[in-house]
Amino acid sequence: MFAKVLVSLMMLLGAPALMATPQIQHWVTDNGARVYFVAAPELPMVDIQITFDAGSARDGERPGLALLTNGLLAEGAGPWDADVIAARFEGVGAAFSNSAGRDMASLSLRSLTRPELLEQALATLEAIVERPTFPQAAFERERSRLLVAIERRGQDPGAQARLAFYRTLYGEHPYAHPPSGYRHSVQAIERQDLIAFHRRYYVARNAVIAIVGAVDRAQAEQLAERLSDELPAGAPAPDLPPVPEPDEGRRVAIEFPSSQSHILMGQLGVYRGDPDYFPLFVGNHILGGASLVSRIFDEVREQRGLAYSAYSQLVPMRRRGPYLMGLQTRNDQAEEALNVLRQTVHRFVAEGPSAEELRAAKANLLGGFPLRIDTNRKILGYLNMIGFYGLELDYLDRFTARIEAVTLEQVRDAFQRRVHPERMVTVVVGRGAEGTPSAP
Repeated sequence: MFAKVLVSLMMLLGAPALMATPQIQHWVTDNGARVYFVAAPELPMVDIQITFDAGSARDGERPGLALLTNGLLAEGAGPWDADVIAARFEGVGAAFSNSAGRDMASLSLRSLTRPELLEQALATLEAIVERPTFPQAAFERERSRLLVAIERRGQDPGAQARLAFYRTLYGEHPYAHPPSGYRHSVQAIERQDLIAFHRRYYVARNAVIAIVGAVDRAQAEQLAERLSDELPAGAPAPDLPPVPEPDEGRRVAIEFPSSQSHILMGQLGVYRGDPDYFPLFVGNHILGGASLVSRIFDEVREQRGLAYSAYSQLVPMRRRGPYLMGLQTRNDQAEEALNVLRQTVHRFVAEGPSAEELRAAKANLLGGFPLRIDTNRKILGYLNMIGFYGLELDYLDRFTARIEAVTLEQVRDAFQRRVHPERMVTVVVGRGAEGTPSAP
């Protein structure tokens, strides 16, 4: 039924219009930063993202360190405090942001290209990247805020489910701990830890610079050199250890005083550049990635009304990220909903999709591709991904062809080799769940 709905929708929308993919240029700066550039002259602005292999996987014995380091970069840099930095960006209409996850830590700038406006924005970003001061008062304030956020996490059943899922799936691997860390680890972090982390990981040979906008190649080269020339050349971050494959399934049940049970089920998935990525990506779109028209949604919600939403998701990372399924349901329906989820996954792995489902999935993915690259910011995100994970420069050129080439046999083969329902981690958080109490 859901496949027919999707086919009908695509017929109404018509075939996707042909759209040229961005032409990506790549080079390396004098001190080793990798640069990826797309010229986009239509609007007088430029987007820049600088990404370091400095996510929480590099925290070591101090979970939360990468997030705090990244968050403090704009609290003081060069001669300026946080208020002056914010005013310098605002005064020229520029937008700055920064973030850190498990794999990476990034800083982003959007600025108009008028020379006097761009100059001030660039000078400010340059100071943030190369000369952060990590003021003691700001450090203590942000550490306190992070501790409050960790305390609130302990009151959120969804956050507790994600925390337990990653810890159970990844064990002793660096991916196991949350980017925000734990109460005890954050309390142990000192300002000197941030300075040392920045000195080690915020270096040119550990950086990717992505540029999209109304500048030419020569101007882009000048931007990249300027944003990296005062960074130490340093060395790339060491390889992360492989993630061990669990040999049996595990269930974690956490008693929580909530009206809804939060359920996550999953296993190790794929890494960026994984040869099975496209068959698994297309197959997952059919199983649970296509929201309202997926098998999981149809079985759990449409057929039985057990949840408002139910999904599955591939999360590619530098090492194998999680392949997870999730839903929320009433506490008294948790076991029934979980059984339906398991049966749906088992059946899909055993039988694979139908030809009609595959046609519908391809139509949906191909029809939506132009929307993946329809803004400079989206293109910037792809440049960052391609550079950070070392993907081919023609990744976007070949994306639709790779989707079109996926066959029923490839989906069945990939799911049967890579997806193991009997070895999945299952986490249930809710009232009546039998297990350990929740902990932040």
